[in-house]
Amino acid sequence: MTQVKILIVDDHFVVREGLKLILETDEQFQIVGEAVNGQEAITLIDEVRPDVILMDLNMPVMSGLEAMKVLREKNNSVPVIILTTYNEDELMINGLALGARGYLLKDTNRENLFRNIESAIRGETLLSAEIMERVISAREQQKASAPIHKEVSLLSDKEAQILQSVAQGFKSKEIAFDLGISERTVKAHLTNVYNKLGVDSRSQAVAAALERGILHM
Repeated sequence: MTQVKILIVDDHFVVREGLKLILETDEQFQIVGEAVNGQEAITLIDEVRPDVILMDLNMPVMSGLEAMKVLREKNNSVPVIILTTYNEDELMINGLALGARGYLLKDTNRENLFRNIESAIRGETLLSAEIMERVISAREQQKASAPIHKEVSLLSDKEAQILQSVAQGFKSKEIAFDLGISERTVKAHLTNVYNKLGVDSRSQAVAAALERGILHM
């Protein structure tokens, strides 16, 4: 069995140890490194070549977002799952724009942790309904005091509906079943969404739609 190599990046020892204890209960996962900030992570990535990175947002020296920007500049496509707390909604929006493959609260359970990692390995973005509701709510609150120009017309009704479902955590197969169309058609609509928003992933599409006021809960 090929193990999934994981790099944990968090400046809190307790968080790193907690994640390790959970991951070590399943032989499919291998912890190949730990880092306490983004700078250490960038150095370690070339050395340990992880399959997935669990990345904190707020860290000294170099934050998780700054590290993700460096990875993008280096064209490093290793999937990043962001570790977050309940007061980092704005940072999470920025993480989506940088291509985060998922979000985990630091007190997440075993099942959710494994599901996020497995999704990232498949090249998918897992956006839970709970996380997206918080992010969208935060964006709406920030814009409440200013006029919002909603560019809903940028997307067709079907495209907007599918993107809304993506933001709520549904997979292509689930969206297809719900709308009575094929999974291939859903993916074709998503490709159109990417082209119209100038992005190349689900997470970036959601982030762009949030910025433009297209998404709502």
